[in-house]
Amino acid sequence: MKEINRKKKWWMGKVAYQIWPKSFADGNGDGIGDLYGIIDKLDYLKGLGVDIIWISPVYKSPLVDQGYDISDYYDINPLFGDLDTMDRLIAEAKKRDMYIVMDLVVNHCSDEHEWFKKAMADPDGEYGKYFYIAEKKDGKLPCNWRSYFGGSVWEPIPGTDKYYLHSFHKKQPDLNWENPALRREVYKMINWWLDRGIAGFRLDAIINIKKKLPFKDYEPDRADGLAYIGKMLEEAEGIGEYLEEMKHETFEKYDAFTVGEVFNDKESEIAEYIGENGHFSSKFDFGPELCGKNGNWVDNEKVTAEMYKTAIFDSQVRTGSIGFLSNIIENHDEPRGVSRFIPAEELCDTSKKALACAYFFLRGIPFIYQGQEIGMENCRFDSIDEYDDISTKDDYKVCLEMGCDEKKALDLAYTFSRDNARTPVQWSDEENAGFTTGTPWIKVNPDYKKINLKAQLDDKDSVYNFYKKMIEVYKNPKYHELLTFGEFAPYKRNRKNLIAYLRQADDKKILVMVNFQKEPQNVELPGKISDVILSNTGRKVTDIPAVAEGNIELLGYEALVIELA
Repeated sequence: MKEINRKKKWWMGKVAYQIWPKSFADGNGDGIGDLYGIIDKLDYLKGLGVDIIWISPVYKSPLVDQGYDISDYYDINPLFGDLDTMDRLIAEAKKRDMYIVMDLVVNHCSDEHEWFKKAMADPDGEYGKYFYIAEKKDGKLPCNWRSYFGGSVWEPIPGTDKYYLHSFHKKQPDLNWENPALRREVYKMINWWLDRGIAGFRLDAIINIKKKLPFKDYEPDRADGLAYIGKMLEEAEGIGEYLEEMKHETFEKYDAFTVGEVFNDKESEIAEYIGENGHFSSKFDFGPELCGKNGNWVDNEKVTAEMYKTAIFDSQVRTGSIGFLSNIIENHDEPRGVSRFIPAEELCDTSKKALACAYFFLRGIPFIYQGQEIGMENCRFDSIDEYDDISTKDDYKVCLEMGCDEKKALDLAYTFSRDNARTPVQWSDEENAGFTTGTPWIKVNPDYKKINLKAQLDDKDSVYNFYKKMIEVYKNPKYHELLTFGEFAPYKRNRKNLIAYLRQADDKKILVMVNFQKEPQNVELPGKISDVILSNTGRKVTDIPAVAEGNIELLGYEALVIELA
């Protein structure tokens, strides 16, 4: 058994929490979450046990893609506050020994950014080289890539015969990382924020900064004659040079925490990305988020317990002790995890806790998305017009084009839309779930009368208090080193609907066992139980029959964290 690697950095062993600010907490009553609301909730987050707070974009933006289209990297969107308020948030977090991490969106900017405006005024000039600008050749666009939000990646520049490239929305032009002048501007901005006191960045869509050049077509995969842009990324080489340069010019100087949105790395590249001298501190494990996805909502499969187990176990095994994954069950780009991974007819507090336990003690950094800690669920919208997300509207359109009627397409939106994770946090059973005293910018999930923080705070068996107990176990000095650095080893991997694994080091072992089904099942134990550290049913060693025989009967959706003798 491997001993614990104790070369520790400040962010190791921490618990992280993602805030999508527009829907977190409204501090000024205008119906939109803001920095004032985040400051007001810092004591709540501290009480939960959170150390690192990742805040999705609050920069100046026209909000075409909810802030991921930045028009000024050096300022705050007035909807959320201002720079003084941001400085106050950083200072208040530090008072509580908490760290603020911002979103870094540098694959693209907004078409309202001054760089792009100058590029459009003079496409052949200095700022034109900050973007990918090209002309048709023999009457054809430079390539047939489809943007992530649908349609060609090429958009015409009015009054010219030129086009600019956008991997996402047409109002999000891609930055040209081949240009050293552009890279220097990006690094200057990163250091400006780190000098203000933030602890690091989550790097959005960072894998897209390296394009396969020269541009070329790929085999079309839809009737539109276009090809998924991911085909290009599979062939793009050399991104490591940019990432390493960025690290040396910025993050390394500040001992900053960085977590990359990397979704197509090869096993041979793990050390390059998150090894001891990797480009990033960590990267998100998107294995679970890719479960059942087949390119469009119509062809997506229902996620089973076995699919989920395979995804998390494969990621853990291939990463091993090379580096630290950031583990999630949901984020702002996915539907609610409990609605995705638990069958609708079996969705309850017990199954929600089971899912939480299955992911939380994996090797890596546990990330909690806002509202996850109270078990927030998907929200049903009455029409496509109620949705805000541009990606949802495009996917809905694709469903109609594939033959779905409006009801079916809307049902699929209820299952898969990103707006499921973007409804306001349900703080109480008061009007608007306690999110705002104004009119919410988006629909509040009607189930807030039943699912809300206020109802769960004093309920020792609530989902919220189970998350709090998990964090307490994770940070308990008796187990913290083991749960931070210990080896991950699957247990009884082939047993259907059993998600079980060992965390082990220095001859210490903790067994996490989750029966991910409503029926009980008997499981052989790998050793003698010393203590039941955590249970989502309240059972203790003395409550468990047949322990003496080396077996345990797990109840439906029971989750146990066991210290082995």
